[in-house]
Amino acid sequence: MNPSPPRIFEALGDPIRRFILELMAAGEQPAGTIVETVRDRHPISQPGVSQHLKVLREAGLVVVRAEGTRRFYSLDPAGVEMATRWLAALADPLRHFANPLDALGTEVARGKRERRASESTRRSATG
Repeated sequence: MNPSPPRIFEALGDPIRRFILELMAAGEQPAGTIVETVRDRHPISQPGVSQHLKVLREAGLVVVRAEGTRRFYSLDPAGVEMATRWLAALADPLRHFANPLDALGTEVARGKRERRASESTRRSATG
């Protein structure tokens, strides 16, 4: 599933899904363990937990691995990275301008050097 910020943050809007992600931050977890742990903290059915896992999968925040009849869930690094980049953009809104401004600075410096060299050449020719 391709993660996108709207889907990721919609999925993160639910406290149970955030709790599930916190569980998976420790590493891959069997579905049964996730269900038991969530049910210990929240009044929710097994199908309810499964629905939350599906939303997290569709948002690109978790991946599932099958081993026989068992399912193991873990964080999807691509989805976590996308959320991190999106949040980082909020913290540094001018980051998109960094490279163009660096290039502009280089061009300004080049122009100054060329003017100095041109003036120096003119002075040498007239002097």
